[in-house]
Amino acid sequence: MSHTPGPGTRSGSFLGEVRDAVTPRATLLVLGVIALQLLFIASYVGALHDPRPKDVPFGVVAPGAAAGQTVDRLEGLPGSPLDPRTVADEAAARRQIMNREIDGALVLDPGGRQDTLLVASGGGTVLATTLEGIVGKAEQTERRTVRVVDVAPASRHDFDGLSSFYLIVGWCVGGYLCASILAISTGARPANPRRAAIRLIVMALVAIVGGLGGAVIIGPILGALPGGVLDLWGLGALITFAVGAATLALQGVFGIVGIGLAILLVVIAGNPSAGGAFPLPLLPPFWKAIGPALPPGAGTWAARSIAYFKGNDVTASLLVLWAWAVAGTVITMLAAVLPRRGRQETELP
Repeated sequence: MSHTPGPGTRSGSFLGEVRDAVTPRATLLVLGVIALQLLFIASYVGALHDPRPKDVPFGVVAPGAAAGQTVDRLEGLPGSPLDPRTVADEAAARRQIMNREIDGALVLDPGGRQDTLLVASGGGTVLATTLEGIVGKAEQTERRTVRVVDVAPASRHDFDGLSSFYLIVGWCVGGYLCASILAISTGARPANPRRAAIRLIVMALVAIVGGLGGAVIIGPILGALPGGVLDLWGLGALITFAVGAATLALQGVFGIVGIGLAILLVVIAGNPSAGGAFPLPLLPPFWKAIGPALPPGAGTWAARSIAYFKGNDVTASLLVLWAWAVAGTVITMLAAVLPRRGRQETELP
């Protein structure tokens, strides 16, 4: 007796079933996921597995010839951990630290054996601790001691100065997840300019709400970061929209692959180079170079400046975020407009 396949079964070889279940498109996407997985491991471990200070901007306050001698001594330390330069006096050193021009300063006491090390743990507790170790050993070789003064101390509720970084990561995640949902809900590519504009408007509204929520949680509710709620709200709205607009742009140009590219830029390249876990002077050259140009790095720098440095030195970071926001908006609209025009032109007799 012969048996015919039922309506819910398929005939054919196992290889045929595999070809039917795993399409070439799915295969390419899976390979892309594997590539992102390996890049994630390489980027995070490469950036964070062996932090070493390199050319940390550092001030030296000392009278006369002692200033130049101390600069030469610190400049000659093995591995060049410091980039020392003379500063006129302690007040100038404090001002430069608050302006984020230098990360620390050594103030020599010509009449005694104890000097003063100025640090700013608000810019990264790990960096401040690293400077204490470097300068402490250097002072011991000169048979001197050092007293540490924290010019811009991190909040006692901001463990290792990481709250600003986690805040920025949350805003970035909200940006690319929301943009991804908006883009793939009715297809990976914007169907027309009106739909692309609507997505950007929704993204802006989400950024405003998410920015305010993050600022309120990190400040009044948890007390993790000082600084004005309005300033952090503005930063949060900008970075969320910048990441969201960039994600929409990538999806508009590359389709669903754009989601992977957004993750590559923001998560894989951006997070380990942001200066969160380890401030920029402790990162390897590649990550140190790209960090300030990516949204997580620009956002982390600006958040710490708002929280601990009276809002100083945020212009460059804000310009980076605005550039991502504007470029993302323009490319998103162009990706919706240009194909449509192309189709119209081909339909002309």
